[in-house]
Parts: sequence; structure tokens; C-alpha cells
Amino acid sequence: MDATLTDRYVDAVVRTIPERQRDDVAQELRAGIADQLDARLEAGEDPDAAERGVLTELGDPDRLAAGYSDRPLQLIGPRYYLDWKRLLVLLLWIVPVCAVAGVTLGQVLSGATVGGVIGAIIPAVITVIVHVCFWVTLVFVILERSGHQTVDPTPWTPDRLPARRATGAQLSDLVGGLVWIVLLAGAIIWDLTRGFVYVDGVWTSFLNPALWPGWMLVLIALMLAELVLTARAYRRGRWTVGLAVVNTALAVVAASVLLGLQAAGLLVNPAMYDLAIATGASDDLPNVIGALTAFTIVGVAAWDVIDGFRKARRP
Repeated sequence: MDATLTDRYVDAVVRTIPERQRDDVAQELRAGIADQLDARLEAGEDPDAAERGVLTELGDPDRLAAGYSDRPLQLIGPRYYLDWKRLLVLLLWIVPVCAVAGVTLGQVLSGATVGGVIGAIIPAVITVIVHVCFWVTLVFVILERSGHQTVDPTPWTPDRLPARRATGAQLSDLVGGLVWIVLLAGAIIWDLTRGFVYVDGVWTSFLNPALWPGWMLVLIALMLAELVLTARAYRRGRWTVGLAVVNTALAVVAASVLLGLQAAGLLVNPAMYDLAIATGASDDLPNVIGALTAFTIVGVAAWDVIDGFRKARRP
């Protein structure tokens, strides 16, 4: 069933409201829209036109959400605040992640230890966040003081409503998590028994066989914990901030274990390096593979954390 304009409007309002208020705000807002809509229909308006008229009068859902949450729109000024906020949030989701990826790759390629990588990431991220906040805010202050219009100065209309997002914890999340664990476990077993890397007519494993059974059991336990968390969210009918925090902790632990193994030279099979170098590969191959592996670990963990909080924001 397609979502109505009212459904999309309510979703757009409650997505930025604290979780404890969402149900009450959604119920109150729907009741208010229904009352205004009934009044317009009794006056003889077309149903579609009446719905659009009610929502247009209510205005920008982000501005209405700020009223429900008692958040003043005064940092930049009411005229530009929402444009400033939207751009700043978007950049803070993208730029620090890119900075982490770049610093991590550069530090690993230079042979830095895990502690050295972390020590380089923290000041870099803080610096990036400060610069993003400062320069975006400065641009909007200049725009406001100079009297320039923003890119889109037209009044808000229901045509700007985003498509309705999936709500709650989806069955596809649970099934996808189970399939992912089965495929990953199968790939690990195949790699350790048959090998995934083909060098000079020989199949060899990418992962260090010494990981089995101790460290492999630890990694499988972390994957199962992730699946249990997804199942709990599905049983509750939605992801919460608490579940997203637990998901973050699991992602950090898993990434820390993998990065620690990588830094100690225990993650990747050393025999693979020896075989590749003996057949003409560069002596720098371990550093390159190590950098790519670390970059992948950090990237997957970051995405898992972001995805958990994104699901928690579903109305």
C-alpha cells in the first residue's frame, strides 16, 4: 500500500524527535491533520487538494519538529537555520569518515602501529569536525549578513516530502544477518581448508591457519552476538538507541580484535606472502595487503555503527 502525503509528513516530523516522544507526537499530529482535513472536506474541497492544503499550512516538517522538541532555531537565524543544519549534518556524516579512512590508510602504509594509527586518527577527526563546523557556519553568517538568498528560497510544499522509509526492525534484516553469517563462516572454512589465493599453481589460504581454533571461535562468537542483537530488535519490533549502542560496542570489539591480530602479524597467512614474493611479487606486498585489510576492517565497522543508529532513527 502506497504511503499517503499525511503518512510521509508525519514520518518526516517524528524522525528527528526523541524516541520517547515519537508515538505521542505522531498521534497528536495525525489527529490535528484529520480535524483540519474534515473541516475542509465539509466545506466542499477535493480530498487531495484538502490534504495538500492542510500540510502546506503546517509548513516545513523540520520546523514543526523543532517546535515539538522545544529546540530554538536561533543559532544562525530562523531564515537560514534549517539549511545550515541540514548541510552541516550531511557533511559531518561524510567528511570525518573520509578523514578516518585516509589517515588510517596513510599510517598503515607508513608502518605505524595500532596505537600510532589511533593516535593519528583522534586529532585528525577533531580538526576536521572543527573546520567543518566553523566554515559552514561562517558561510551562512555571511549569507545572512549580506542579504543573499539560499539556493532554494521558494516556500515549503508537500512536494518536498521524502519518500516514506521502512519502519521497525525488518524481517529482511534478520534473514540477511543469518545469511551473511552462514556465507562468512563457509568462506572462512573454505579458505582454511582449500585456500582462496592462487599463486604459481598453488592454492593457499589468505587467513593465518594459526587462528584456528582459538581466535576463530572468538570471531564466530562475535558474529553470533550480532545476529542475536538483530533478532532481539526484530522481536521488539524496532531498533532502539540502546540496541544501537550495543551494536557499536560489538563492532568496536570485533574491529579491535581484527586490527590487533593484523598489527601482530597473526591475521594474514605468512606463507602466502613468502610464496608470492618468491614468485616475483614486491617485498612491500605485506604492507600493501596489511593496509588494505585494515582499511576494510575500519570501513566495515564504521558502516555497521552508522547503520545501527540509522535503523534506530526509524519512526
